[in-house]
Parts: sequence; C-alpha cells; structure tokens
Amino acid sequence: MRILNCHARAEPRQVWTLVTIADLGSFVAASRALHLAPPTVSLHVSELELRLGAPLLLRDRGRVMPTGVGTALVERARRLLNQSDAMLEAVRLEVKGKTGRIRLSASTPVIAHLLPQALELLAREHPGIDVELAVMTSEEAMARVGEGSLDIGVVALPQPKTPGVRVHAWRRDPVVALVPAKWERPPYATPAWLAGRPLILNDSRTRLSRIISEWFAAAGHQPRPIIELNYNESIKSLVAAGYGATLLSYELLAAQIDNRIEIMPLRPALWRPLGIAHRLGLIEPPVQHMLNALRSVPLK
Repeated sequence: MRILNCHARAEPRQVWTLVTIADLGSFVAASRALHLAPPTVSLHVSELELRLGAPLLLRDRGRVMPTGVGTALVERARRLLNQSDAMLEAVRLEVKGKTGRIRLSASTPVIAHLLPQALELLAREHPGIDVELAVMTSEEAMARVGEGSLDIGVVALPQPKTPGVRVHAWRRDPVVALVPAKWERPPYATPAWLAGRPLILNDSRTRLSRIISEWFAAAGHQPRPIIELNYNESIKSLVAAGYGATLLSYELLAAQIDNRIEIMPLRPALWRPLGIAHRLGLIEPPVQHMLNALRSVPLK
C-alpha cells in the first residue's frame, strides 16, 4: 500500500506534468511528451489533488482542461518556470563571460590614473560585466584573493607566496623626484642630494616607501622624512608650497603638474614594479576579460 504524506512538498515533476497536460489537453499526449507511462502521469495529478484537496483537471468533450484551482496552479507554475529559464539564461551568459561581477582592488593612485584605460576597454568590449572596486593595501589584497573574497588585486612587487594565489608582473614604472621649482638643483636627483633636503614621503608601511628606503640605503643614506602621507595629491601640494621634495611613481602622477613643481629623474634609476594577483586554477571568463584589459594598458 502507498501512503502519501499530505504535508510533504509537491515535487516539481508533478507540477510540470500538470502544466504539460494543460498545454496539450490530454493525458496521453502528456505521457508521450514527458516520456512517462500513462499510470505515472495519472499518479502525479492524483498526488497533487490529494495534497490540495481539490480537483485540478476536468474532462470536457474529450479534452482535458484545468479547473479553477488547476488554472491558478498552472499559471503560478508557468511564472516559476519562466523565472527558472531567465535564471539559467543569466548564468549561461555569465559562464560565457558576457555578464558577471568582478571584485578588484588597487591603491588609490592606481585606480585614479591606471585603471580607467582598462575599465574603458572592458566596458566597450564586454558591457555586461560590472566591476566592484576597493582600495586595499597589497598585503590585504593578497589575503583576500587567497580566501576567495576578491577576484583580482593590483599589488606592489615583490609579494611573498600566498597559497592559492598567482601573481603576474604587470608593469614597471620609473620613480621620479618632485621638488619645488624655486630650488637650485642638479640635472639628476641622487640619494646624496635628496638626503640633504627636507623630504615628504609615503607612509613607511607602503611598498613604495620601502623601495625608496632601499634606494637610499644602497648609497649609504637613511634620511628621515619631515612628513609621511599616503595621499599623493596632498604630498604634491606640500611640494608645490615649498615644504620639501618627494619621490613618486611617474605613471601615478596626475596629467597636470603644478608649475611650482619640477620633476627630476633619479640617478641611479629606481623602478616601482606592480603585479596582478588572482586565484590559481580555472579562471572564470569575466575575470579573464578583466585580466586581458589590464594587460592592454600601455607602458609609457
């Protein structure tokens, strides 16, 4: 004996059977369309009717038609099926890389001066992909990529190995000195010359600050900055006002430099390398499109 739990959930196949009968007007036609035995089709309907406590179908002149309750259930079922189709289509587009959301992090200067070119290319070639930007340190970005809460991180190089994370070299930009234009100056800014002047530098926790310290140390100097900041625009304003000199990556400078500031090349040359961090393994299409766009940003 089959005992039916009237409080159990209706099975999707039972509802789909009802919709098919309503569409085709026949138990036999529904049986053929669904590749089910006729008794199984009848059982699906009987179980639904038992659960609802009302008839769902009636026969009229050889054609099977839904009752009022049956019509209400069929209409709701069709809406759910349409929503399911829409959901599957959305996922299919994301799988193909036509839509999706990418979580990307970088420093504020990178977001302001380097990412716009990549984002413009991505928007032009893949308009259905959204990018969620966040400002993070390289260390935080590496950790977030490793745990899977971030898709791509633009990070300073080198970085220690992080499980599950791959880092590619992206670009190497020259570091230059910015000094007040009123200062007397040689053709090149050397460690010895800069060490004897007031300096306004990035916070010592940043990678740029560390490579600058290493540059000075290689020449036997360990100057102490009079001011440490993490906001490049504020640093440039202080240089323009004559408070001191600074060292910044040339590619991260704004297009317009205050005429009270002079840009000086360094001797020996110093470079700021940047990399792109992402998860190891299979790369989803939207993430790959963003990586391709980043790699398209030209070196100047």
